Parts: sequence; C-alpha cells; structure tokens
Amino acid sequence: MTRENQAYRRRRALRIVRTLQNARPDAAVELHHRNAWELLVATILSAQCTDQRVNQVTPALFRRYSGPAAYAQADQTELEGFIKPTGFYKSKAKHLMACAGSIVSRRDGQVPKTMEELTALPGVGRKTANVILGHWFGEPAIVVDTHVKRVSARLDLTKSTDPDQIEADLQSLLPPKDWTIGSQQLLLHGRYICLARRPLCERCPIYDDCPWKGKFPR
Repeated sequence: MTRENQAYRRRRALRIVRTLQNARPDAAVELHHRNAWELLVATILSAQCTDQRVNQVTPALFRRYSGPAAYAQADQTELEGFIKPTGFYKSKAKHLMACAGSIVSRRDGQVPKTMEELTALPGVGRKTANVILGHWFGEPAIVVDTHVKRVSARLDLTKSTDPDQIEADLQSLLPPKDWTIGSQQLLLHGRYICLARRPLCERCPIYDDCPWKGKFPR
C-alpha cells in the first residue's frame, strides 16, 4: 500500500469516527460499574451475553460480593446462582474466583493497569483487558468485539477476521487518542444501527462513507 493510500485510509477512518461521535456524543461503556473491579467482573460476564442482561444481574451480585476478596472466598455454587442468567455460568464463576484470588494474592487486591498483567489473570483476554485499560484507566485501547469486527469489515477498515489483527489495523488508522472512543463508537454503531441481520441503513450517519455491497438503499 502506498503512503498516499494509507494517508487516505487514515483520513477516512477518522472522518467516520468523528461523524459517529457527532451522532452519539454520549458514547460510553454500557456495563454498569463503580470501580475497576466491578467493570472487570461485568466484562467477564458479558462474554456471549448482552450488556443489558449483565446489568440486570450485577446489582444483586455487587451487593453480595463487595470486592475481589469476597469473590475469592465465595461458595462457587452460590456465585453460580447469581450469574446463571448470563450463560456459561459455571466457567464464569471459576474465572471470577480464580481472577479474584490472583488479584488478592499477587496484586494486593488492586486491578492491574497493564495489558501484560491483565491478560495474565484467569479469564481475561485482550478484549476484556482493553475494556479496563480504555474505559477505567484512560489508556489508549481498542476493544474488538463481534460488533466492531462486523462494522470494521463492512466499512473496509480491515480485511481480517482475526480480532488481534483487526485491533492492529484500527491502531494503524486512528491516532492513539481516538482508540478508545473510536472503537466504542464502532461497537455502539454495530449494536444499534449496523445490525448483523438487517442493518438500519436508513438511520446510518455514515451511509455515504460505507462501501459495503450489502447495504440497503435509502
């Protein structure tokens, strides 16, 4: 790819993000939380589950378990009962307890602030780590979930289906200061407008910038 082509792709990617920001200026992570640990718990629970369902579960969960130490000492069967509506509750309960135990024993009860330390925790991959880094610690971070994956492909911001490569592609197109908000805008656009089965093209603010051949005519 020539420098001119890459420069154009960068200008276009930034224009897309800016347009989405104008359309949804209040974009933020939609998982309810009050601290880094609660955001980490909610993000782990959100795997294969909607944020809405997680938000229905976490109020009672957070009242019962106040922090990492409480999760580390929890009765697994009881914990499973709280999180069962999120699906895959047995493995999620194990991950939460192991993650909490690691934070208590190795991190003095504090959620770590680096990608390396976060992904060393049980049940924490790059997507979860980027949620914590970007939306709690304010570090430049690109979250690649199923919505970002779909929207990035339709907008021709990536040719890959691999989340790590999509993250790298978006990093190459956006300045670091726009990584967190940019990926969040793509995520919410996919969640509410650029739907998997029937995208709401008639409501799309970036319709003219979308080269996807499957888009619906206005």
